[in-house]
Amino acid sequence: MKKVLCFSAALLVSTSVMAEESWWSSLLNTLGFGEQAEEVVASAAALNTGSLDVQGLIGYLTNSLNISEEQASGGIASLMNYAKQSLGEEKFATLANQLPGAESILSAVPDVSNLEQNGLGGLLDKAAQFSDSLGSVNELNKQFEALGLDTTMIMGFVEQAQNYLDTPEGQEAKQLLMESFTNLQL
Repeated sequence: MKKVLCFSAALLVSTSVMAEESWWSSLLNTLGFGEQAEEVVASAAALNTGSLDVQGLIGYLTNSLNISEEQASGGIASLMNYAKQSLGEEKFATLANQLPGAESILSAVPDVSNLEQNGLGGLLDKAAQFSDSLGSVNELNKQFEALGLDTTMIMGFVEQAQNYLDTPEGQEAKQLLMESFTNLQL
C-alpha cells in the first residue's frame, strides 16, 4: 500500500519537481523504500516526461503485480506476441513505434514446446487445431503457465499495461494494444 501511495504521489508532482530526483529518493528512503526508491523515482520521471517504453512497463508490472522481472518480461513479451498476431504487421509496427522495445521484447516469449498438457489443457490443444483465435489464446495461456503465472494473471497484465499507457503520450499505443485484445476472452 505504501508503494502505491508513494508512486501515485510521485506521478502527481510537476516536471520541475521531478528534476529534484535526489529529494524524492531521500523522501522514499525515509519512508522505508530503500533500494526501491530510485526505481520508483525513475518510473515516475519516465511517466511524467512521456517517455514510455517496454522497459518502463516491465518495471511498472513488476511493482504493481508483485512479480519477478523475468515474469513481467515474459508476460509482456507474450502479450506483445499475441498483439502482433492479432493486429498484423503494419499496426504492430505502429505500436512498436509508440512503445519502444515492443519488437525486441518478443525474444523473451517463453518456450512452451516442452510443456506437458493434460486434462483441460490437452482438450484446448485439440480444439485449437480448428480455430486460430482459440489457438492464440491457448498459446498465451501456456506461456503464462511456463512463467509460473496463473492464467488469470493475463487480464491483470492487460489492465496494468492499460494503466501504464494511460497518459497523453500513450493513447495511441494503448488504443492499438486494446484493439489487439478485443478477441481475448479468458
